[in-house]
Amino acid sequence: MPDGRVCPDHFRGWLLKWTNYIKGYQRRWFVLSNGLLSYYRNQAEMAHTCRGTINLAGAFIDTEDACSFVISNGGTQVFHLRASTEVERQRWVTALELAKAKAIKMLESDEEEEGASDHAENIKPLSSKLSDLQTCNDLVGKHGSALQRAIGELQEIEDNHTLFNKLKAVNEKATLFRITSNAMISACAEFLELAQAQEKKWQKSLQYERNQRINLEETVEVLGRQHYLLERKCQRQSGTPGMGPPTQGQTNDDDDDEDDFFDAISEHPEKLGFPHTESRESLQSTASSEESSSLSDLSIPAQDALSETPKTEAKLSIDRTPLKTYRTSIPPRPDISINLWSILKNCIGKELTKIPMPVNFNEPLSMLQRITEELEYSEVLDKAAACTSSLEQMCYVAAFTVSSYSTTSNRTNKPFNPLLGETFECDRSEDYGWRSLAEQVSHHPPASAFHAEHKDWIFWQEFSATSKFRGKYLQIIPQGIAHLKFIKSGNHYTWRKVTTTVHNIIVGKLWIDQSGEMDIANHTTNENCHLKYDAYNYFGRDTPRKVTGVVTDSTKTVRYVISGTWDNKIEAAKVVYLKSPGVKAQGSSSQKGQPQTLPPVVLWKRVLPPPENEKMYAMTSFAITLNEPEDHVAPTDSRFRPDQRLMENCHWEEANQEKLRIEDQQRTRRRKREQEAAEALSDGIFYEGYSPSWFEKIVDELTDMPMHVYKGGYWEAKEKKDWGSCPDIF
Repeated sequence: MPDGRVCPDHFRGWLLKWTNYIKGYQRRWFVLSNGLLSYYRNQAEMAHTCRGTINLAGAFIDTEDACSFVISNGGTQVFHLRASTEVERQRWVTALELAKAKAIKMLESDEEEEGASDHAENIKPLSSKLSDLQTCNDLVGKHGSALQRAIGELQEIEDNHTLFNKLKAVNEKATLFRITSNAMISACAEFLELAQAQEKKWQKSLQYERNQRINLEETVEVLGRQHYLLERKCQRQSGTPGMGPPTQGQTNDDDDDEDDFFDAISEHPEKLGFPHTESRESLQSTASSEESSSLSDLSIPAQDALSETPKTEAKLSIDRTPLKTYRTSIPPRPDISINLWSILKNCIGKELTKIPMPVNFNEPLSMLQRITEELEYSEVLDKAAACTSSLEQMCYVAAFTVSSYSTTSNRTNKPFNPLLGETFECDRSEDYGWRSLAEQVSHHPPASAFHAEHKDWIFWQEFSATSKFRGKYLQIIPQGIAHLKFIKSGNHYTWRKVTTTVHNIIVGKLWIDQSGEMDIANHTTNENCHLKYDAYNYFGRDTPRKVTGVVTDSTKTVRYVISGTWDNKIEAAKVVYLKSPGVKAQGSSSQKGQPQTLPPVVLWKRVLPPPENEKMYAMTSFAITLNEPEDHVAPTDSRFRPDQRLMENCHWEEANQEKLRIEDQQRTRRRKREQEAAEALSDGIFYEGYSPSWFEKIVDELTDMPMHVYKGGYWEAKEKKDWGSCPDIF
């Protein structure tokens, strides 16, 4: 039973924690203290080893059934816990909610920190009062000694006249002593009152110093990371084997045995099921001939599936020769620097889209073009469309979702925020076989609708995001759902994007990380793929930017295991259920035998960017073509945006002026719509408001969520060269 008698924010007791599929639930000792929930193998471990900790200030607490509940920080940490009784579970949940509320309140109080200058201001009045106390102490000592001497002399006098004079002198000294004593008492009272009044400020100053120490630690971590990357680069250039990432400084959960199957992933038992993996030789020697003959490899050539040579990796990309020649470079980025902190220091806590940013931090692409860039590896979808198995198709769809993040590893410049009504078309029918259209359908909140069509598949989504700047990092949390439908099979997939975090906003070199969990659902077959993007940990043992997951069929049985990194490649390994000797399979998933995996197959591999791409905003060859001028596109196309074009041509000062001009125009148009809406309301007339040119808002049947979908007409208008429905936004 938990011990709730200590104090309201200090709670401890035994709970069952889900560890992995080998060990299941294990008994652990949990301690809740100061807004942190930590756990240990036993009570004795509290003196030296902590197995894991979650900060409740940003945690989510969900109850699953009578005895189970889940605590998650929204990223990589998830605790699946089970109490012995419903009463015990409720006591824990109540204590956790109270601790979470208190932690949030303390966090909000800390955000009001006034800075290091307050530290000196807190000490100054106390130093003055302390000086007064010292002066009073000297006077009390001086007058007290004089009074003692006078009393001693008084005792030796026998003459009455002399005695009278001495008594008068003693009375004067006693009066001085009383005055200085009262002053001392008053000064002590004032010092105590001031100290009590400034106790909270002292605590804030102490917290400020702690934050400074944390900032210093993070800076050292960044320097260590950069040093490690430089070491690896030097080793590659010198031809010596690369060093692995450092493993010191992290205490892993006791459940993470190195021989466990994909031990780095700790998930809920209803979501994942990771078996133990064996070598290829062991698998081939133990598998029955009947099982081996019935196994289906992924639908790519065997030599591509098994070979890891550079020649084989090159075969994974389809060789396409477009009829149109696209540009291969853009003007190099000028060496113009600006202090980001000087702009952002007064914007902490605000929406990123509401911060006026100069073009110095941008790249010459709009958000509509960045969304289109997700189709750079559309060949993966072509392979998925050719699959006869929906489970194999799911593997390729999962690889496609990961490929959209491959360019973000070193792309730290932000795209232009599109104007309301801005569009971007990309017709790659000649080489990639698809064409797409994107439109900015909302300005507050900003939202972009996207539609791409291919003879074998259709891809559409509505992208919006919430973003908060917290001083040291920027988090971008995507909203909306992506849809993908294959024409031949009718399989319809949906998924949500993971969180993007931009680190080192103040100190060090900017770098980007992806973290969180993604579920890809096949609504046609009820199959699912669960992916986990691990947040980067410099002191961790795991591979940076790692992505892992599983593909499960309609019965929740694991069929494929996904692994790789979002900036390099993704592989899939087929799970095989081998029959155990002497056991007859009854058809249920629990009696199919010991699960093993076949050798992995490369589903997607990143194509390296062109030489000196750092000078071109770290763009890929595909991204460089997106803003290339093109005739016969809509007048609202991003290619015609003047500030973006001026920036690409290195005229940054003029670009900033144009950016202010067109943004002022957009605000004027918005005020006009608001005025029209107010007039219509006063007249009792329905005001429709702004309507996109090529998309319409509906309620999606699969997700019951409102979203904008393509309503048609764009390509017909382009063929007729009729752009009369397009607004004048530039």
